[in-house]
Amino acid sequence: MIFLSKSFEGISFKDKKEAELLLKECRDRIDEIDNELFDLISQRTSLAKDIALCKEYIGMPIYDKSREEDIHKKIEKFSEENGLDVDIVNQIVDMLTILNKNEQKEILRRNVNGQY
Repeated sequence: MIFLSKSFEGISFKDKKEAELLLKECRDRIDEIDNELFDLISQRTSLAKDIALCKEYIGMPIYDKSREEDIHKKIEKFSEENGLDVDIVNQIVDMLTILNKNEQKEILRRNVNGQY
């Protein structure tokens, strides 16, 4: 595999074929990472049932402001340490949180209707 550094300074290819090979390898790796991300999102979302039932038993609402604030603090630190756009990473985490909250709401709705 041909991998270049994070820095784009001094990039040079022997020929077009080498650049095309690197492009293909990078795209293949992105596809692998996407599959891993989808699997992790699925695993994360599957925890919603346990979380929802615990919250219901404890008497907690689905929305937990302090938990979300803690997550965003962690994300901001991670983003800064890794040179990532904090706003975009926060948006991604917000979408994951919405996905989980929606799943929790559906689980609680089904639980009320006697399906759990």
